[in-house]
Amino acid sequence: MDHARVDYTGEGLGEDQLEPTAYRQICRWVEEANARAVVSADVPEPMAISVATVDADGCPNVRTVLMRFLDERGPGFVTGLTSTKGAELAANPQIAAALTWPAMFRAIRFRGRAELVERDEVEAYFDSRPYGSRISAWTSRQSEPIGSRAELEAEYERRLAEFPERGETGEVPVPPFWGGYRIVPDEVEFWGGRRSRLHDRIVFTRVGEGNLDDATAWRIHRRQP
Repeated sequence: MDHARVDYTGEGLGEDQLEPTAYRQICRWVEEANARAVVSADVPEPMAISVATVDADGCPNVRTVLMRFLDERGPGFVTGLTSTKGAELAANPQIAAALTWPAMFRAIRFRGRAELVERDEVEAYFDSRPYGSRISAWTSRQSEPIGSRAELEAEYERRLAEFPERGETGEVPVPPFWGGYRIVPDEVEFWGGRRSRLHDRIVFTRVGEGNLDDATAWRIHRRQP
């Protein structure tokens, strides 16, 4: 196999460049990734976040979803609560996740536990989704097997008839088997790629009960690349 060699030309991340808290640093990088996505095709889905859980045997499971919540408590995503990830988190809430922007030579890693997003937040987000996406939430019993694509599309048509589009708030209710998880981190690592593989890794490790915007709750240190 041929190995492509790419020397990372990112600006990295020095301690003197850090925002005062992990939350503000996360927001800065997310905002910069979103801005890059508007002007360049090399960051096509800046909110894509890889989420890792473990099954009953301790085997890891990773998939990519979209980050739909971000505040001082941590990042969050929506999913079918009875999906594989939902079942695994119900049994073991330990979770790891990563936002990765290869074209920017940046990544943010999270390790911690998952908590259910409050229902009012889920409902507010659900109502903001396009009509078709709300119907899809009812259509798909996420992770369960299905016989064919035709069966999935037939169920979608059935749900269209059940919840016709009228342009009204709440016209498609949130499915009872659908919700969101928030990652409450104990560790946040900011990775910045540099030349010759001498990358920067700046880590915030929890030492107190505060949120991501509470500087007293975190210790900052550097890891070797």
